Amino acid sequence: MQNTESDYRQVIQRCKDLFLRKNQDYGTAWRILRLPSITDQIFIKAQRIRTLQETGISRVGEGIEPEFVGIINYCVMALIQIQLAGNTATPVGNDIPTPELEKLYDREISRVIDLLFAKNHDYGEAWRDMRVSSMTDIILMKLLRTKQIEDNQGNTLVSEGVEANYMDMINYAVFCLIKLSETGILSGQQK
Repeated sequence: MQNTESDYRQVIQRCKDLFLRKNQDYGTAWRILRLPSITDQIFIKAQRIRTLQETGISRVGEGIEPEFVGIINYCVMALIQIQLAGNTATPVGNDIPTPELEKLYDREISRVIDLLFAKNHDYGEAWRDMRVSSMTDIILMKLLRTKQIEDNQGNTLVSEGVEANYMDMINYAVFCLIKLSETGILSGQQK
């Protein structure tokens, strides 16, 4: 588990660095997005990964690594949006200063890492024996679940809500990036 924690934190740091650099370029324009719009953005990225895994061809010259990073960062955006819902101190349309945004990012990732430790303990790092393509399919399944929950206005009978699904998607995307870096395959050819 020690290697997992170190590898996990390295991936998250890379994602966070990109997130904060993009914030310098764009501000928090993403705050205008409703949760279903963020979910759809994540879906586009996951679907592109699956297409690249199946075809092995990228016409835009980017592999799957940037898409997994995008999934992680869009999921963090969604978690931040959930936490800020109804917060009049940072209404949609107002930029969040970078230091505050970094704290929000760290807070959400801390919650996700806590979930990782709990699940990794119970499942015994089963993800290490999974294929990246299978984890991609699980991300897509969680997206379809999230879309259904959103279409039901957040109501569930016995299932976890959207927040848990976003957190799981982050963890699976991080696992994929760890596995890809361990195998040296970052071109989108991994099956």
